[in-house]
Amino acid sequence: MTVWPVHPTRREMGGVPCVPALADLPAAPDAVFLGVNRDATVPLVADLTAMGAGGAVVFASGWAETGDVARQDALVAAAGGMPILGPNCYGLLNYLDGAAVWPDEHGGMPVARGVGLIVQSSNLGINLTMQARALPLGRLACLGNAAQVGVADLGHAMLDDPRVTALGLHLEGMDPALADLCERAQATGRGVVVLAGGRSEGGRAAAVSHTAALTGDGTATAAFLRRIGAVQVRSPSEFLEALKVAHALGPVRPRRVAVMACSGGEAGLAADLAQDLGLDLPPPDAATAAALADELGPMVRPANPLDYHTFVWGDRARMARTFRTMARGYDAALVVIDPPDRTEASGFEPALDAIADGADLPLIPVASIPEAMSEARAASLMDRGLCPLSGLETALSVMAAHARAGTPGPWRPVPPQPPRATRLVPEDAAKRAVADAVPVPRGVTAPDLATLADRARPLAAPFALKALGHAHKTEAGAVRLHVRDLAAAAPMDGTGYLAEEMAEGVEMLVGLRRDAILGATLTLGWGGTRTELIGDTATLILPATPDEIGAALAGCRVDALLRGYRGAPPADRPAAIAAIHALCDLFLARPAWEELEINPLMAGPARAVAVDVLLREAP
Repeated sequence: MTVWPVHPTRREMGGVPCVPALADLPAAPDAVFLGVNRDATVPLVADLTAMGAGGAVVFASGWAETGDVARQDALVAAAGGMPILGPNCYGLLNYLDGAAVWPDEHGGMPVARGVGLIVQSSNLGINLTMQARALPLGRLACLGNAAQVGVADLGHAMLDDPRVTALGLHLEGMDPALADLCERAQATGRGVVVLAGGRSEGGRAAAVSHTAALTGDGTATAAFLRRIGAVQVRSPSEFLEALKVAHALGPVRPRRVAVMACSGGEAGLAADLAQDLGLDLPPPDAATAAALADELGPMVRPANPLDYHTFVWGDRARMARTFRTMARGYDAALVVIDPPDRTEASGFEPALDAIADGADLPLIPVASIPEAMSEARAASLMDRGLCPLSGLETALSVMAAHARAGTPGPWRPVPPQPPRATRLVPEDAAKRAVADAVPVPRGVTAPDLATLADRARPLAAPFALKALGHAHKTEAGAVRLHVRDLAAAAPMDGTGYLAEEMAEGVEMLVGLRRDAILGATLTLGWGGTRTELIGDTATLILPATPDEIGAALAGCRVDALLRGYRGAPPADRPAAIAAIHALCDLFLARPAWEELEINPLMAGPARAVAVDVLLREAP
């Protein structure tokens, strides 16, 4: 590999002779690092494009991230068909072939195979290369502003290399093209782990509904990543450990997890942490429990987590049988073990050997604290085909993250629409608009209460009385329930009145919103005036099937009410799901609709009724 430094005044750089200008190079370079200020960058990129350079890393800052979108657009125009990374970007590290286009320190080392990292933050990229957890890093690329080359482009390029075992993405925004990337990764047996920061523009929209308030905190991003099969984590430590799992085990989905420890204290901590994380630790089946009892004796209670005591400690064969017996019924079996680095560790070798004897099963050694798993120890276990994890809480969080991820497939989000001005549709008109998809209460409107009472004669009391013209009627004092005498009701501020027959059932929230990046979202769960307080909702990215809607609903506490809680009569759950799906189809078929919220959708024993409808649409 030949390096050509270019500098207008220096004669040499790092002992290598410099040329004063790009025009003095002997040939077009394959890759260029542009370490110049932003004013000099654009003309130099144009020169590189004209001479046929392979690509460039743009180091300078001061572009769209500071509001100077025009300057960044000029940079992209100057690049033309030449790929550029950045701007505001450190570049590339290739530990597989020993190449770097990079301006700073880094901590990686040559590997034969390893994970590919794509990071928005170059400084985070540097930090990740300093990891001492025995995670093999194969490639690292920084996005910076991603003005031209984006995360999906880099991801596909990394997947072209069979030596890249998994992808790790640090992102500050979402790209629908990640759906293609995750599907390809899954098809080639490689997992995708995402550390997401920031929110889409759609998530920053003013919250004019319960739905907006509930989905404006990264919920839509999480729903998208889950749907495309990406493993979303919360911290750099989880990022590294989840990538270790993806590297060693592939795109696993550990729905059933076992934990083993030789201490009741460790087993109890694991049980508590798993519960907090929503991680399923089901008990061993009868056959497994009997086999464990035979192996461990009457003083050990077969359970999950399993405290196998120390009766078999030091006996490699018996420990191996114990670990294998427990692991067979699970998707992942974590063995808590902390081999000391400061003191004699020979007593731990039989246990480590016993874990390695089960390398054909999903046995995962886990140190309860990260310091107890040294880099050298972790590397030796990786060489034996194991996946050592550092820190019990992090390991369980990683298992939960892998378990939450869906399975990639041909699904793609609907195309997004640009932001636009909208208006609030009067509720009576909004109900007429959704009536083909879901039943609505019988009702009448009028400009005053006397006329309303007269028009409501064919209806059956009691009534829900509402003042029109409010997005949030409860907060505005614009709704009264169980009204029997409309003419005698006290006046309310608004643009008119709506009286409807009361409906009974389980209160549900159904919210549909456009997202400027991810297309459209569905939020469903517990409805009524306490929706935000209870926060019992699930979010999906559209399109969604009835089965997906039902599965999301099953993860909400309100589902227990639908099924008949404590002897109460159940609601017609299939009718509720069908109504939600019909509303999704209707929303997608109306491109002018920006937001549709049914709160509540009243799920009764025979049908689901849209009691309150909020609709915003473009004029």
